[in-house]
Amino acid sequence: MIVKKVVLAFFVFHFCLSVTGQKLELGKVTLAELEEKEHLKDPSAPAAILFKKGTVRFEYLQDEGFVIISTIKSKIKVYKKEGYDWANFTIPYYLGSNYKESVSLSDVATYNVVDGKVVKTKLKSDGEFDEKVNKYWGQKKITMPNVKEGSIIEYEYTIKSPSIGSLKEWDFQSSIPVNYSEYKTYIPQYYVYNPNQKGTIFPKVTVEKSQRTITMTNRERSGGRVVSSTIHNDKFDFEETQTTYTALDLPAIKEEAFVNNMDNYVSSISNELSIVNYPNEPVKYYSTDWDAVTKKIYQYDDFGPELNKTGYFENDITTLVAPLLTQEEKIAAIFTYVKSNIKWDGYNDYYCHDGVRQAFKNKTGNVAEINLMLTAMLRFAGIDANPVLISTRANGIAFFPNRTAFNYVIAAVEIQNGLVLLDATEKYATPNVLPLRDINWMGRLIRKEGSSTEVNLIPTAISKEINYMNLTLNNGLIEGKYRRQLTDHRALAFRQNKIGIAKDAYLEDIENKNNSIEINEYSRENETDLSKPIVEAYSFKDTKDLEIINDKIYLAPLLFLNEKTNPFKLEKREYPIDFGFPFQYKYNVNVVIPEGYSIESIPKPLNMVTGDDIGSFKYNIGTSEIGIQITVTFEINAPIVGSEFYEVVKEFYQKMIDKENEKIVFIKK
Repeated sequence: MIVKKVVLAFFVFHFCLSVTGQKLELGKVTLAELEEKEHLKDPSAPAAILFKKGTVRFEYLQDEGFVIISTIKSKIKVYKKEGYDWANFTIPYYLGSNYKESVSLSDVATYNVVDGKVVKTKLKSDGEFDEKVNKYWGQKKITMPNVKEGSIIEYEYTIKSPSIGSLKEWDFQSSIPVNYSEYKTYIPQYYVYNPNQKGTIFPKVTVEKSQRTITMTNRERSGGRVVSSTIHNDKFDFEETQTTYTALDLPAIKEEAFVNNMDNYVSSISNELSIVNYPNEPVKYYSTDWDAVTKKIYQYDDFGPELNKTGYFENDITTLVAPLLTQEEKIAAIFTYVKSNIKWDGYNDYYCHDGVRQAFKNKTGNVAEINLMLTAMLRFAGIDANPVLISTRANGIAFFPNRTAFNYVIAAVEIQNGLVLLDATEKYATPNVLPLRDINWMGRLIRKEGSSTEVNLIPTAISKEINYMNLTLNNGLIEGKYRRQLTDHRALAFRQNKIGIAKDAYLEDIENKNNSIEINEYSRENETDLSKPIVEAYSFKDTKDLEIINDKIYLAPLLFLNEKTNPFKLEKREYPIDFGFPFQYKYNVNVVIPEGYSIESIPKPLNMVTGDDIGSFKYNIGTSEIGIQITVTFEINAPIVGSEFYEVVKEFYQKMIDKENEKIVFIKK
């Protein structure tokens, strides 16, 4: 795997605090700001964050102890209609049973120029509402009023959270330019957090110490039946650490093809609780290294102990594996049993919500309940199985040791040649063919005693798509027969996305995407036989992929199968190319020479190989008395390619696209 450590390299941002003409407080909107037509350093930007400031404080509440109060202030300039999306935003908050967060808004308004004056429009009640996303999360949705090209949007909100396990991640960069970003944390001496920084740009950091005092009210009672009570106000002095992060003129981070999650490469900071040291209590250690993290997770009541529960399935699994002789057969049978009997409820977590027994009874469960159950069943059958903690692609890469880095768990079987990875939440998955959401660099395998080992989640087997096409040309019409096979992750993606779609709708989609071809005689094989490749075939008519000019016919022989545009468009890219898994596309095309014509010219063969075994492209063409045979093979061997190879890959793709679009020329005899 070719991975440049760009996402972990932190460069000191050369900071100069001279924000000319810009007020860094809400309500200080100037006419000059409103009349600005485009961003000074990025004229193409649809909007820009003029400033964004966040503070995190620990407040002591009598009945709750320390809670975290996070306040965010932001000022955004809208330059174009494409920037209107920034007038709508959501604030997620946790509302699970163990603790609940609350959100409050203030100073929310839109500013415009009316008759040469600055006019403020405040948010009304119909622009704000709460929405329950699921039983664990809610979100406050805001729609800003009276937004136009040139508007400035301001808002402030506060989140109160009783969870001190981690501080919410602060992003310095965004998809639009950020003129100024400031983040402050005020942390009492009782807590030690590990600050985790990522991205290619990082701001200036300053640290100050100060003294704070909190007052705790205690009620002392005396007498057998509460004869009297005395209130004591006890004061405690403690040291508080103020850390300030400031950054200026951060460029927009640009999205492009083949990125697993842009958030992995945004310059940001997160803080994970490492140590709690209350007065007169033993020190508690949390996230210090990966072994400490995984051992702590394994000890959770809703993780490790769930693996020891077997009574609910013992009879079923004993009967299932009794006639089976090999370990491979037992793994496949138990894997299929769980996939077939327990449905995923759509929730990601590495810990159980209702427990494996309840999930087995209800025939539905979250990720942890399904895959911890699978692990327990494999162990019961005498197979060396362990859970593997992972972070899904949507959750980001687990760069640093912390408990919140993970949001998912799968099962792994240790065999002589390595690991067999299993995810029973996906009914079309097969051993070592995980759903794409799981394929996110590295996971952590946890053994029974709590030790952990890094696990490479990137597949090594090449997923293949093999295409066969026979073409006949007649009076401006292409008549063809097409057949393709899909294996491994290509087959999994097809089964996930296409099975269940009505045939007519599916064929209409193919016709529309492939230059309005007309499809007949469609067939499909091995939809549910996961041991075999998906096979589909059809005949078609095509009138748009052939040109007749004077006495010549021009034909790009891959027709609608070839790439038309290069997915890599940026001049420079600072983050890796993530293809997900190694793959191969192969095309075998036979073209019958049209009656009354001969071959005038054909494309030349091409054989390209990139450095470092990233990929290869082969274009071979041959002729006979009756036709032309084209064989094209395109392979990507390195699923993750470092940004230092971006220009190489971009050029490789362009040459491949140019070759695929070269035309055969037939001339009338």
